Amino acid sequence: MKSAIKNVIILVLIFYGCTPKEPQNKEPAPKPDTPITNAIVKKEEAKKKQYTLPFSKDVRMKDYFKTVDSIVEFQCKSICYDLTEHKLINANTRIIDTLASFDYYLKMQDSIFVYDQKELIVFHQGDSLLIPDQEQTKAIEKKLSSVVIDVNIPEYKLRIIEGADTVCTFMVRVGANEEKYLETAGRIVKLITQSGEGEIVRLERNPYYVNPATGKRYWGTLRDDGRYTMMPLIPWMEPSINGIRYGNLIHPTTNPETLGKPYSHGCIGLNERDAWRVYYSAPLGTKVVFRYDLKVPGKDGDTILLKDIYNKKE
Repeated sequence: MKSAIKNVIILVLIFYGCTPKEPQNKEPAPKPDTPITNAIVKKEEAKKKQYTLPFSKDVRMKDYFKTVDSIVEFQCKSICYDLTEHKLINANTRIIDTLASFDYYLKMQDSIFVYDQKELIVFHQGDSLLIPDQEQTKAIEKKLSSVVIDVNIPEYKLRIIEGADTVCTFMVRVGANEEKYLETAGRIVKLITQSGEGEIVRLERNPYYVNPATGKRYWGTLRDDGRYTMMPLIPWMEPSINGIRYGNLIHPTTNPETLGKPYSHGCIGLNERDAWRVYYSAPLGTKVVFRYDLKVPGKDGDTILLKDIYNKKE
C-alpha cells in the first residue's frame, strides 16, 4: 500500500513536468532511487538541503497554478516544513519577472500581439525551480510578514513597504466619486474606495469577471489600443478594511489609461505587470492601509497638496 502511494506521488509530479535534478554549486540532490524522489527522505536531513526541480515539458500559464500547487504539495509531504506558493516563488524571483513580462502592453512594445495570455509559456522544458531549505524558507516568511500594502487614495499610489523601506511604488486607479446602481449588490452603491486599515483576507487566482452594473459575466476585454483579447489570468486580492469587506479589491486593469484617475467601482486597479509583484508580496494576512492623505512630500523636500477627489474637506 505504501509503495503504491509513493508511486502515485511520483506520477503526479512527473505529470506536471517536474523531476528532481542536481543543482549547481550546492549539495547534490538525491539520486532517482533516493529520498526526494520516493518521498521517504529523512526529514531532518532534507530541511537542511536545497534542491532544484527541472521541467521535462513546457508549462503554460493556464496550468501554472496547478503545477506550482503540485510541487508545493509534493515537497511538503517530502520535506515536512511550511513551504507555500508565495515562499517558493519568492525563492525564484525570476518567475515573477517572467509573469510580469506577459503584460499585454509590454508585449505590444515588442510588436507581439497576445490574444490569450493563458497560452504563454511560464516554464520551458529544461527550466528548473529551486526548492528552498528550511532556513531560506524562514527568511522569506520573515520578509513577507513585514510587508504592508499602503495605498494613498488621492495620490493614486500603491506602495509595497517592507519594515521601514518602500521597495516599490505603483500608479493605480481608485473608486469614482459617484453613486451607481450595481446589479451585483442589488442597490445603489457609493463607488469611492474606503479608507482605513485591514488585511488581505482572500486571494482569488481564477477570477470570475462580472460587470458590477449589469451582473453579466464577460470573458474578454477591449484594450486601450482598440484590440480585443481574452482576460488575463492574474490573481485578485481582497482586503478587509476596518473589519469590513467592502469589495474594494486589488487587481489588474486591462486599460492602463485609467490609472491615476478616480475611475473604478471602488477597487484598486494596477498594470498587469505590477499586479503580479503585489500578489507575490502579499500572502493572506498581509497588512493593508488605505489612507486619504492630501499632503505628501515632494521631490525637493517641499509639501504637495493633492486634489481632494472625494471632497472630504468641504
